[in-house]
Amino acid sequence: MSLDGAGDTSLLLGEEDVPPVVEQTASGSSPFLLTSDHYGRAIPRGLGDLGLPEDELARHIAWDIGIAGVANALSKHLDAHLVAQPYSRLVIDCNRPPDAASSIPRISESTVVPGNEGLARDAAEARRRQVFDPYHRRIREVIDHRLRHGIPTVLVALHSFTPVYAGIARPWHVGTLYQRDTGLPPLLLGGLRAQGDLVVGDNEPYAVSDETDYTIPVHGEARGLMNTGIEIRQDLIADETGQQQWAERLATIFGEIEMELRKRGLIVPSPLAGEG
Repeated sequence: MSLDGAGDTSLLLGEEDVPPVVEQTASGSSPFLLTSDHYGRAIPRGLGDLGLPEDELARHIAWDIGIAGVANALSKHLDAHLVAQPYSRLVIDCNRPPDAASSIPRISESTVVPGNEGLARDAAEARRRQVFDPYHRRIREVIDHRLRHGIPTVLVALHSFTPVYAGIARPWHVGTLYQRDTGLPPLLLGGLRAQGDLVVGDNEPYAVSDETDYTIPVHGEARGLMNTGIEIRQDLIADETGQQQWAERLATIFGEIEMELRKRGLIVPSPLAGEG
């Protein structure tokens, strides 16, 4: 295990590191804007492996297992713009307020993260400035563009959750997450429950709050967008087959939701909807 460069604050991301934003279907025509805060588990080369063995870095503590495959496939099925973040949530959690204690966790579940212990303020700021900020800046830019041109925008934040957390089994196959939006989440809950073979969580296994979340409160609620989060249990999307099946399932549900929103006049076509 290596902690080389863990305190470097000037060039956290070098030429060999992946960019902090991944996008797909940027010119898609769908009103749904997809985000994925825990899409990947990359670590900047300068941080080594944060002092953790590979088996820990492959666990749910480092990323949302399986959600990248679902997000990619769903983006294609819906022709929806996806904005995703490829760095591990152990580097910095892009769905936490930067001033929250869980933003750069010293302990995740029961795992101590050596590379995050005793982190200097400027080192933490470098992670925020070079990973967190570019990702959220891009989401903001995309929303700005869409609103400026009258392109309907419905924010959907994609996540996955571990089947067992802190020794407690979770029965849900999927859950919807929300806080202030009372329009979209009921439609999603109804669509999921109509599948007939799912245990569906209503704000389970988590509920959105300003203290523990960032993407929905900041990009959805503060911008006045219809919004919801989705959590899929990780054992259901651990392989490509499961990821494709869930993307197809969600694409069907969101297709029905889009028709209902158009019927209610909550989203209207835009002549610029196909421009990125």
